[in-house]
Amino acid sequence: MPRVRLAERADARARSSRRAWLREQGPVLAVIAVGGALGAEARFGLARLLPTRPGQFPWGTFLTNVIGCFAIGILMVLITEVWTGHRLVRPFLGVGFLGGFTTFSTYAVETRNLLQPGTVYLAFGYLAGTLLAAMLAVLGGVMSTRTLVLRRRIPRDTEKEGARA
Repeated sequence: MPRVRLAERADARARSSRRAWLREQGPVLAVIAVGGALGAEARFGLARLLPTRPGQFPWGTFLTNVIGCFAIGILMVLITEVWTGHRLVRPFLGVGFLGGFTTFSTYAVETRNLLQPGTVYLAFGYLAGTLLAAMLAVLGGVMSTRTLVLRRRIPRDTEKEGARA
């Protein structure tokens, strides 16, 4: 009989633990899902505006990934250095929306598709160019956001010091 009670208690603890986890993580998972769906829709829209034709440079995917990397640079500065945002902002925008917007899988497939006679150099240009442009975009987003934030903060600090004098 005691073994049955121990098993029942263990089951109750496990159910309680799952409910607690879901209460805490459920909203995070929900905003990631919604953000991901919206980001994927935005990517689909950009892909429709700039369709990829066989044997040509995939501008739609290239711009999607570079824009997404620039946006993640801006976002990370804003939510880690400037604002104290809601705990769901980063999962919604960073993981969800920008994760759904950018696309490594399409980039890989398009690179593979360009590895054909006559477009091998284009494939390697796309492969390296996307990586370089994406890294520079993140850096550009971070630096430009920090610069803009610093410009806005300096006059305020100067005004406060002038008011104290």
